[in-house]
Amino acid sequence: MRVLATAGHVDHGKSALVRALTGMEPDRYAEERRRGLTLDLGFVWTRIVPGGEHLAFVDVPGHERFVATMLAGVGPVPAVLFVVAADQGWQPQSQEHLAILDALGVRHAVLAVTRSDLADPEPVRADAVERLAATSLGKVPSVAVSAVTGAGLDELRHELARIAEELPPADPRADVRLWLDRAFTVRGHGTVVTGTLGAGTLRVGDRLTTADGTAVLRVRGLQSLHEDLETVSGVARVAVNVRGQGDGTLGRGQVLLTPDRWLHSKVIDVRITGEPAADLPRSLTLHIGTAAVPVTVRPLGEDTARLTLGRGLPLRVGDRAVLREPGGSRTPCAVTVLDVQPPRLARRGAGRARAAELAGMTGRPDATAELRRRRLIRRADLRAMGVPPPAPGKDPRTGADRLPVVDVTGDWLADAAYWNTLKDRLATEAGRHARAHPLEPGLPTEAARRLLGLPDRALVDALAGTTPRLRSRHGRLYPADSPGPALPPPVRAAVDAVRRDLARAPFRAPEAGRLAELGLDRRALAAAVTAGSLLRIAEGIVLLPGAEADAVAVLRALPQPFTLSEARRALDTTRRVAVPLLEFLDARGRTERVDEQRRRCRAGAGDGGGRESNPILHPFVTWDDVRNPDK
Repeated sequence: MRVLATAGHVDHGKSALVRALTGMEPDRYAEERRRGLTLDLGFVWTRIVPGGEHLAFVDVPGHERFVATMLAGVGPVPAVLFVVAADQGWQPQSQEHLAILDALGVRHAVLAVTRSDLADPEPVRADAVERLAATSLGKVPSVAVSAVTGAGLDELRHELARIAEELPPADPRADVRLWLDRAFTVRGHGTVVTGTLGAGTLRVGDRLTTADGTAVLRVRGLQSLHEDLETVSGVARVAVNVRGQGDGTLGRGQVLLTPDRWLHSKVIDVRITGEPAADLPRSLTLHIGTAAVPVTVRPLGEDTARLTLGRGLPLRVGDRAVLREPGGSRTPCAVTVLDVQPPRLARRGAGRARAAELAGMTGRPDATAELRRRRLIRRADLRAMGVPPPAPGKDPRTGADRLPVVDVTGDWLADAAYWNTLKDRLATEAGRHARAHPLEPGLPTEAARRLLGLPDRALVDALAGTTPRLRSRHGRLYPADSPGPALPPPVRAAVDAVRRDLARAPFRAPEAGRLAELGLDRRALAAAVTAGSLLRIAEGIVLLPGAEADAVAVLRALPQPFTLSEARRALDTTRRVAVPLLEFLDARGRTERVDEQRRRCRAGAGDGGGRESNPILHPFVTWDDVRNPDK
């Protein structure tokens, strides 16, 4: 199917022409037919060529009071049948409709000079062709016709068939953005909405969301040209029977979307054509698709501005729209969307800097340029902006990156130069932290994320994994050349005292009072554990490194299974230590529960030492250091 809209001044015969072409009545209301004046959008269709595909028409009103309705009709449509009457010639709404089409960037049209039976069509045709040629429509085919006599209708059908073949095909895999032009209720079916599906595919059973994502609707049925279908791909006129919370509030100007594929933009940066941005009123109306939304205009550069929308819309880079003053006293301006997620302009001079940046933006989706500006972004966000993500990769001949892009982790992409800068900053911050905190030299991952201003801790892990100057362990980052925590002499003396106590009674962990007497607070204990001088079993419970293997050897000598009380006596310790020690061994697969009361040593759970048996050891401390702390 191909879809065209009509355009032209009121009473120039748009409705009569499509009625003659299709044999269908585009005026849906009795009042329209009585007055001979189109008041709302009409929808008719035909096969221009017998056996060919359908051509659907969106017939728009031409009266100056209904320009907003006309915009809703032409907004989602890729081509137009422009109508000028031979007996009246070019008129004010002819000019405004042409300005709107030019602003939207419509490039496909056929000119029909109607009422050629009432006046010589040639002067009007020559004038209209010249006017259209100066816009985005360019040089268009033109036909003189009469809906009354039928003269020229066959030639017009031929030109319409030719332009239909020239229209670019729509992508059936594209994300759905269905601008609604009607919504009504059908008894026994519920809410039905209609619109022009520009691209993508709708299927019965699909889920769709509204623009703000607050409502999720299920597609219960589909029709196109009054035919029930299971699947419809754009471009097509569609009627969609939807059901879900809020379906009764749908109407013209709203939109249904593929879930999780669109951004909800309330602030956008745009390029304006037709009038200097500084000369625009502060308040205008933005027309896109079938929506008409009030906006506040903040000029940035000569032809760029920031628009704050009265309600959020699903927009993408490169979208074309129209800025118009209600009442139509000014010529409509063209809008090209440059950025749907622009940065805040909070600092002094930020507006001028942003204007300079926007001056170099074209409105054509460019993933490399977008990534260079944003430095770090998710693939999904790029797609939602309408920018196909770049494909990182190496040149097989040179080994160099094909694009300055780093595929970081998960869905994240980074600009290569920025990523390298982050690596250097992270190494610097880790070194600074190690020097400033000798007892806790490891920079916590979350602290690193905040220092670098990163949105996700996974990015810190990815940075550390690709920075040879860093080592990551247990949520902390250490310089690769770090010797580990340097225990001050008083702390070392206190730790040695604890080690001597444990050497006499390996499983009698020091009480809180003993630790306080020695001056070992939480930070000092953490440093000793990280250095490998002590083994942390639980909060406030420390033993000698390797104690877990010694405990397993003792417990293995017991009749299996054994109770907590039997384990406590065999280990010569208290319940305060025995409970967390057994839980520690359970967690490491050395022991396992048999029932509520008993445990047993797991088969194959060795009792020998080894670095792997103590994951809390500092990465630069060996087991030899632990067994011989005074070396």
